[in-house]
Amino acid sequence: MTESARSTHTSSVAHATPADASTGAAWRSYTPPPDASPGPGEPWVKVVAEYQIRHLRYLDSQGRTCGELPTFAQDDAELMKMFGAMLRARVFDGKAINLQRTGKLGTYAPCLGQEACHVGVGAALRPEDCAAIVYREIGTLFWRGVRMTDVLLYWGGDERGNDFAIPRHDFPWCVPIATQTLHAAGAALAFKIRQEPRCALAFIGDGGTSEGTFYEALNVAGAKQLPIVFMIVNNKWAISVPIEQQTAAQTLAQKAIAAGIPGIQVDGNDVIAVRDVTQRALAQARSGGGPTVIEALSYRLSDHTTADDATRYRPQGELDEAWKVEPLIRLRKLLTARGVLDEAREQAMKNEYAREVETAVQEYLNTPRQTTDAMFDHLFRQSAALRGRAERTGTPLCGHGTPRTDH
Repeated sequence: MTESARSTHTSSVAHATPADASTGAAWRSYTPPPDASPGPGEPWVKVVAEYQIRHLRYLDSQGRTCGELPTFAQDDAELMKMFGAMLRARVFDGKAINLQRTGKLGTYAPCLGQEACHVGVGAALRPEDCAAIVYREIGTLFWRGVRMTDVLLYWGGDERGNDFAIPRHDFPWCVPIATQTLHAAGAALAFKIRQEPRCALAFIGDGGTSEGTFYEALNVAGAKQLPIVFMIVNNKWAISVPIEQQTAAQTLAQKAIAAGIPGIQVDGNDVIAVRDVTQRALAQARSGGGPTVIEALSYRLSDHTTADDATRYRPQGELDEAWKVEPLIRLRKLLTARGVLDEAREQAMKNEYAREVETAVQEYLNTPRQTTDAMFDHLFRQSAALRGRAERTGTPLCGHGTPRTDH
């Protein structure tokens, strides 16, 4: 995970676009287009398309800028807001792990090291857009208004934590791998049919891109030119399976090519680059330009979940190198160089977030447990016929309309 290793990995990798995007539906024909005659004994061959995957970065691992920054990144207050959001997620993350270790929370999936991917996306989305998350994206959720208490409730085994009040239209946590990509594609299709200027964005991990569901979502998104962005967070490990054992593809962004979708790779530890490329992709989708696949290169600095022990399969040296390029370091260095952040201010921010997290923890711990009747919630609508039957039989309804059987 050295800088040179990263450069080597991405040296041959803007968008995956055909180098020869010639006319209309000519490619549908079985008759080859006219071209120069082949030489003696040679078959007729023509290159019909070539592709590239480009890699985008604005901040190097030392916080030095690469080229002119996007407009939002020239605003110190906006960068401080993004730094604060990443720091806030990290403070929450540490507390959640401690709660699990002390028996006050269930199995939890940390986000350590991937904060830039999540906050960058959260900052790029509009409030009316629809996010389809997996199980690690607390930086996106918090940016979009989800309460810390709700996140704790969910990981504590209480599904009420999955019922986000804000944003109401985002999808809940999705543990089954890659299924959220089809959910997001369905939302994007609805936006297109309704002619609403909204987009869907689906997160997926590197391991999830090996699932057939992911390819189905890509195919329908490309075929119908849906307003959707697929954000692949490549953290190098699908639990204990390294990326090299998952695929022979040099990049995951190039998986977009078969679906006729543009693909781009971004430094997932550079929150400025993540936000910029996501904003551009969303703007393209919103204007009718169709979907985009983004691969964000990051690293999972934690165990996969609190039920995992990454020391059993991951080299310590690799982890040590990854810590040198983690996302908070480079933005911290940029903000320090600009004179808007110092150690004292960062510590004050940590203290503020710790108090906020503790308040959420107490609310979570003091939330009354659900009754067994809650298992019937959200199963059936309380129709007039069902209410009438309950009145006739004297059977009270529980949940959202299911007759009680223990009365």
